[in-house]
Amino acid sequence: MTYSRISGTGRYLPEQVLTNFDLEKMVDTTDEWIRTRTGVERRHCVAPDQTTSDMCVEAAKLAMESAGIGPQDIDMVIVGTTSPDLIFPNVATLVQHRLGIPACIAFSLEAACTGFIYALTTADKFIKAGEVKRALVIGAECITKLIDWKDRNTCVLFGDGAGAVIVEASDEPGIIACHLGADGQYKDLLYYPYGASKGLAKAGTDEAAIMMSGKDVFKVAVSTLGNIASETLAAAGVAQEELDWLVPHQANIRIIQATAKRLNLPMEKVVLTVQDHGNTSAASVPLALDVAVRDGRIKRDQMILMEAFGGGFTWGSVLMRF
Repeated sequence: MTYSRISGTGRYLPEQVLTNFDLEKMVDTTDEWIRTRTGVERRHCVAPDQTTSDMCVEAAKLAMESAGIGPQDIDMVIVGTTSPDLIFPNVATLVQHRLGIPACIAFSLEAACTGFIYALTTADKFIKAGEVKRALVIGAECITKLIDWKDRNTCVLFGDGAGAVIVEASDEPGIIACHLGADGQYKDLLYYPYGASKGLAKAGTDEAAIMMSGKDVFKVAVSTLGNIASETLAAAGVAQEELDWLVPHQANIRIIQATAKRLNLPMEKVVLTVQDHGNTSAASVPLALDVAVRDGRIKRDQMILMEAFGGGFTWGSVLMRF
């Protein structure tokens, strides 16, 4: 039987860093208020002329280097993002061309903050079906370009970045279980109001910004993430005690703490980057994964659970032996 495993990771963060103290000068908020309610201390923001594909390319280069492969070794590219460079062509095709990857399957998908988990799950299925041998999977966002910087409830949360992984066929189990879900009844709790078929001319104006009902999002996120984590472990026959690391979507420290508590998992086993990156949407999980891999916390053969929750609502988890 063919399995899939992650053989390399990489990340990219824009040079500009915006701290909570910087935000104090921009909007009615304080460092203490932001830290105690969200856990965020700083976030990275793209330059005005910087794009999602720019970040994807840099993260992908590091992931390929980590895996010890070149562009010619990749036969699939998937990018999870809600902030593409263009309506079309899709970001993955731009990345494929810029990296010099030969013609291959290349597409982007949009599942908000769950975009990377959806993309990784898709790559896993392609590999297990024998359609491809090696995939480049990226989660990336220029989310700060969608923010109203006068709205203190949202502008303090988000940051930009990209995380990438190489997924390849293996004789030994790597990715063990994937679970995805979505429920559109919650669409009005977290959304961006304009798009290609609805008010596109207003996108980028003062009227267009991320809309969020924070308290309601929190309640559904905590319940959903706790349930999907337990369901994923149970489906794979893996006990909670066997988990070495939880790599969650870095949306809010309180959501992460509540999820860990429901799993009876000590925070020492949770990878946290929300303080440094903020909520980078689809980039969140692969960024956190790469941080923990490169600082030596996550090691080969450890059991890792990754999970995310985003607008839609969408949610998903991937259990793997790294």
